[in-house]
Amino acid sequence: MDAWTIKSILSWTDTYFSQNGIDSPRLAAEILLAKVLKLRRLDLYLQHDRPLEKQELAEFKILIRRRIAREPVAYITGKKGFFKEQFKVAPGVLIPRPDTETLVETAIQVLSEAEHRGKKARVIELGVGSGAVIVSIANACPGHFYFGSDLSSIALATACANAKVFAQTKVALFKGDWLEAIQPHPLFDLILSNPPYIPSADIELLEPEVRDHEPRLALDGGVDGLDAVRMILAQAGDRLVPSGRLILEIGFDQKPIIKDIAKGFFWVTELDFIKDLAGHHRVAVFKK
Repeated sequence: MDAWTIKSILSWTDTYFSQNGIDSPRLAAEILLAKVLKLRRLDLYLQHDRPLEKQELAEFKILIRRRIAREPVAYITGKKGFFKEQFKVAPGVLIPRPDTETLVETAIQVLSEAEHRGKKARVIELGVGSGAVIVSIANACPGHFYFGSDLSSIALATACANAKVFAQTKVALFKGDWLEAIQPHPLFDLILSNPPYIPSADIELLEPEVRDHEPRLALDGGVDGLDAVRMILAQAGDRLVPSGRLILEIGFDQKPIIKDIAKGFFWVTELDFIKDLAGHHRVAVFKK
């Protein structure tokens, strides 16, 4: 047959991925081919008649097999777009998701209010993962003090790498299990986290990309999915300044039980829920 061109290999891969139940088949094909050819996705269409060399075709076939095995595209390419940057990700590190941008936007709003009062806030993210959340917030709201922790050494190393490349404001990162490694003073103005919140029994029902590849530590929230939420709430009251806030990402259907849990913590004076772009309650904001 004639040599494979960018156009023909994209068309074939799109069909092949579709037949094998791969999500967003065309997009996946474009991202993987762009990686092999070291091009932007736009350039694939500007050069659609370009034939692939034998080595390029061989490399692309390897990536196709990895995707067919349900390895996430982000792990194959080593990066994931989030907010305004293409952050480094790696196996063992939770892949940032668009839903989590609601957490970032909520934190930015809280910090903007602090700036209007002329206050420099102390901000910490618990379970930083790739570091995409805290770095995005720090870049959007410079002039505050930023910290982040994670129990996973792999995640922490990835977050440090991303902070080094993308952070325009210093972000101090360290290893720790929620707030246990942090001294009682000084207190924080804002604590935030995207903790594991999927019920243990639901893990096996997840897509293979998530179930078989992403870190269970960052997904499994216990029997009802809210073990980590309870732990953070139990620790956060003593680590927040008066009127300080705790912002947590939650599951789309967890608002009612979150409200019941919050009633058991006397320090919570206000509780608000923020919807994501899909209209789901995605973020809980607790005020001391």
